[in-house]
Amino acid sequence: MAIALACTSTTSGFVSSRIGLTFDSTSRFAPSSLNMVADDAKVCVVTGASRGLGRAIALDLGKHGCKVVVNYAASEGPALEVVEEIKKLGGDAIAIKANCADPDSIAEMFNEAMDKYGTVDVLVNNAGITKDTLVARMKRDQWQDVIDINLSGVFYCTQQFFKIASKKRTGRIINISSVVGQIGNPGQANYAAAKGGVLGLTMSNAKEFASRNVKVNVICPGFIASDMTAELPAEYLEKVCETIPLKRLGKPEEVAGMCSFLALDPACEYITGHAFNVDGGIAMGA
Repeated sequence: MAIALACTSTTSGFVSSRIGLTFDSTSRFAPSSLNMVADDAKVCVVTGASRGLGRAIALDLGKHGCKVVVNYAASEGPALEVVEEIKKLGGDAIAIKANCADPDSIAEMFNEAMDKYGTVDVLVNNAGITKDTLVARMKRDQWQDVIDINLSGVFYCTQQFFKIASKKRTGRIINISSVVGQIGNPGQANYAAAKGGVLGLTMSNAKEFASRNVKVNVICPGFIASDMTAELPAEYLEKVCETIPLKRLGKPEEVAGMCSFLALDPACEYITGHAFNVDGGIAMGA
């Protein structure tokens, strides 16, 4: 679950903000001042990358010098802004419109990515929607729309990615689930079912794809700051934070950092089929 709050903090060596991390010149994550992208840079598809967590993930991968496919479903403007930010940070990017609930649209996105970059190395299944209400009041489309994007969309993207990765015998998939998929939440039965399904899909795919050296892992964010909290009462946010052991909302860049680690770090060559919580401890023991 993402709850919005514009968070900016300064600690030793870096400054964090709602759109990502800016590291100092001594950091191994600092973008190249030459703004050149290596020919062998990883090509990463990030679904739902024009805003929120997807934006933070795309920017962080860009800082690592990746070539990023910024998927979006609606307005092109925000996606193009992410593309330009990635290029300024030292990576390369293109924006591709695709509806994650439509398998044909997803196939076209991957074909366009292949035409541009020649391959795809990493898939981040981030796209998601919410249509919250109690079960007794939930309409059929409120249930189905959330399942179609948040769960079926992960399946469709994974199918397309695996066609590419299986031939190369290498690749990494990072699915974005939620603590709601682990512990549930009133008014979010559709979202919880979809995100719980993503957890099960991750484990099944990790077992299926291991013979082709494709790693599949999942991140479960907790209450993460995003642009939605600006309208929420301070009293409500205080109550939310009281339920979190670390007593604060998470930052989008904290999820993005975990995603980049799983996507790019050599240490993750022996990690597959695992769920990583970035939740301040709220789902501890679940």
